[in-house]
Amino acid sequence: MSIPDDLRFTKTHEWVRDNGDGTVTIGITAHAAEQLGDVVYWEGPEEGAQMAVGDPLGTVESVKAVSDVYAPLAGEIVENNAGLEDAPETVNSAPYGDGWMVRLKLDDADALGSLLDAAAYKAAIGA
Repeated sequence: MSIPDDLRFTKTHEWVRDNGDGTVTIGITAHAAEQLGDVVYWEGPEEGAQMAVGDPLGTVESVKAVSDVYAPLAGEIVENNAGLEDAPETVNSAPYGDGWMVRLKLDDADALGSLLDAAAYKAAIGA
């Protein structure tokens, strides 16, 4: 399983991409998508919603389970991935690409450093 080196990760299997403009893109890792099985539904937060670390960002439903996705960082939701409404399976086929879930305007850009780097995430999942 390929884990991109340019992302940050959480122990609860969310990934974060720094967009370089004070926003981040968030999704679930390939490992999480594999564990869930075929994703059939994604329900994200309202744009403009304020998130604290650990708040539920949304719910992902698969053929196996329903799971919450948690905010790895604090900030304001600026975009939901509308493409997941019609094609939730994109979470499985392109978890680090078109399968992203939300974009968040960070309250504190320095908080990115508190997340796992790719090597630490690989170690956490035994990859």
